[in-house]
Amino acid sequence: MRNFLLSASAVLLVAHNSVSQENEMEKDSTTTGIEMLNEVVVNGNAILGSEFEARNRTGSAQFISEKELKRFGYTDINRTLKRVPGVNIYEEDGFGLRPNISLRGTSPERSAKINLMEDGVLIAPAPYSAPAAYYFPTLGRMQALEILKGSSQIQYGPNTTGGAINMISARIPDQFGGQVSLSAGNYNSRNTQVVIGNDFGNFGFVSEYYNYNSDGFKNLDGGGNTGFDKSDYLAKFRINTNEDARIYQALVFKIQFSEERANETYLGLTDADFDLDPYRRYRASSEDVMDSEHQQYQFTHFLKFSPVFSINTTGYVNKFKRNWYKLDDVNLGQRVGISTVLSDPTTYNMEYAALLGNTDTAADVFGIKANNRAYLSRGIQSIAKLRWGTDWVQSLELGVRYHSDEEDRFQWVDRYAFSNNNLIRTTVGAKGANANRINNAKALSAHALYKLNIGRFTLTPGLRYENIKMGRIDYGTNDPTRSGTELSERFNRVDVWIPGVGANYTFTNSLSVFGGAHKGFSPPGTVDGQDAEKSINYELGTRFNHKGIRGEVVLFYNDYQNLLGSDLAASGGTGSLDQFNAGAVRVSGAELLLDYNLLKNTSEKFRLPVSFTYTLTDTEFLSSFESDNDIFGSVTAGDEIPYIAKNQFNLNLGLEHERFVLDVGARYTDAFRTRAGTGTIAPNLRVESNFVIDMTAKYFYNKHFVFSANIINLLDEVYAVSRVPAGLRPGHPFGVNFSMAYGF
Repeated sequence: MRNFLLSASAVLLVAHNSVSQENEMEKDSTTTGIEMLNEVVVNGNAILGSEFEARNRTGSAQFISEKELKRFGYTDINRTLKRVPGVNIYEEDGFGLRPNISLRGTSPERSAKINLMEDGVLIAPAPYSAPAAYYFPTLGRMQALEILKGSSQIQYGPNTTGGAINMISARIPDQFGGQVSLSAGNYNSRNTQVVIGNDFGNFGFVSEYYNYNSDGFKNLDGGGNTGFDKSDYLAKFRINTNEDARIYQALVFKIQFSEERANETYLGLTDADFDLDPYRRYRASSEDVMDSEHQQYQFTHFLKFSPVFSINTTGYVNKFKRNWYKLDDVNLGQRVGISTVLSDPTTYNMEYAALLGNTDTAADVFGIKANNRAYLSRGIQSIAKLRWGTDWVQSLELGVRYHSDEEDRFQWVDRYAFSNNNLIRTTVGAKGANANRINNAKALSAHALYKLNIGRFTLTPGLRYENIKMGRIDYGTNDPTRSGTELSERFNRVDVWIPGVGANYTFTNSLSVFGGAHKGFSPPGTVDGQDAEKSINYELGTRFNHKGIRGEVVLFYNDYQNLLGSDLAASGGTGSLDQFNAGAVRVSGAELLLDYNLLKNTSEKFRLPVSFTYTLTDTEFLSSFESDNDIFGSVTAGDEIPYIAKNQFNLNLGLEHERFVLDVGARYTDAFRTRAGTGTIAPNLRVESNFVIDMTAKYFYNKHFVFSANIINLLDEVYAVSRVPAGLRPGHPFGVNFSMAYGF
């Protein structure tokens, strides 16, 4: 059935583990800046559940339904989120495998300063002890995205400064259905998705297979694959009582497994080489590859005592292991990191020449590091919701979570040389000789959120508590068996109360004003006494609908008492993951969302929706400090935070008919600096602005078949996306994919 293709099972139906909405949901067929919504989605592991709920929160929030996700057909999370105001992203691989996401000016590196969740559960490999997101869920298998900013995020931690993103996976339908979709495009890119599910009253299930792969758009000197292959497997099973039972109960078990092999590298290009051929890859990166596996297990128990009282409890285990085998340094007498070589190829001209691999080298010139790590994240969380009152409608949400996670590093460096244009391993590194340690964290958190609705006024005060114990066990680089002969340990602990309050006043059905203030927090590292990241954050906004023009305007101000930086190899650091204090910072900005149907009241067969989003982000360090991290360097009060574009906008124009949909999207990203500074950006510390146009088209052949085409970078714009981890990196060039989907 076509509805399954457009919005999958949960868009039409409410899953049995769903919870009652606090207000009667209104169906709305008008367009918003994020989606056209004509459905209500409710789910026990969702934050918002629908666009209606997002529009009526006392803080800034957006809901992107599966209908909207399928409309554009993106598998790249970067392209999807750039349509959301308040989001800053810098790309890395061109496919969105490991995104760098910032919400309202938080540090974007590996999305470590925002809460990433899948089905309401923290999904970063080790959210407390090592939050850098080297694993990111596959966007193509998601049925909805929820983005919360401002005081809307106070229920979710540990990071409460910028925001939270929750990804909702396939839901169990209430009748037999599914879909099969196949896609193919240039660079030998392919997508395959198979979904099937059914409901038998007291039992339901859904299963999904998703694979996407590509040979890559970069050209490796000497030839070779520069792409990736990633497969996802998902299954959910539900048992439940009858819906009319005195106490309704449902138990859902979810299991997910993914595996990825990506021929990806940290090695970029010098400025001169980027100008000649931005899609070139040096021969010295020919052995670079990421191998990873991810496992996810969830048990969710839902208890509904009455229409106004329910409890949702989830136990979870996430496992992730990866070995990113990648070029790290060149040694022609002294060790030089690849980032240093590419940022100054004149000084390091011999090292640069060695990277090209055109001549043979001595043994052990190249260090290729096996960044071998294993992560474990597990916990249990429970949320109780109670609603009461008639004239004064009140609700109370109480939540508690116990969580533990760890990152186990067991790394080594092999040495290589060039012989006849091929990399030959000349020395096998000793296992654990580069890093042999475990970072761990245990956290007990709780939150309370009270909501009071009196006529047109809504108030939502909330309070969060985090008790975190962090540690590092370092076995040393000469103890591969971990006998403890060189053991060293360090610990840190933090207790913090995180208050917040939001308010909304509805003047008319077409105009409301909302605002809020809350405390921002991110956990510190394992160094005893190290300060946490702290800020006070404010927002003020309005939502309106005037003669069919719907929109939202939000002003925000984040006042950091202490910003934390992280020593990530992905941002040009050593990769120790140690955090450092970056002092006081101010981040302020504005978000604009507008939406209108140009054919409103003039056509019944066609719609011509246009949407526009704009984000202004202004940053300033208020104190000075020194850092060994490439993207900070020597910071002086008044400098701007690197990798945050000041201006961004997205314009989308569509043409809709019952038989077809056509969309053209254009996005602009301002030039940004790659090292903290102020004034004119030096060319070697700058990523230029870009303007990229994408286009999609869908044709509904009948109620079962949908044919579509997706074009990425329609005008084949050549643009850089970053200078980290090492050297300039290009955005995705012109790409086209054709797909066919069959729904049943």
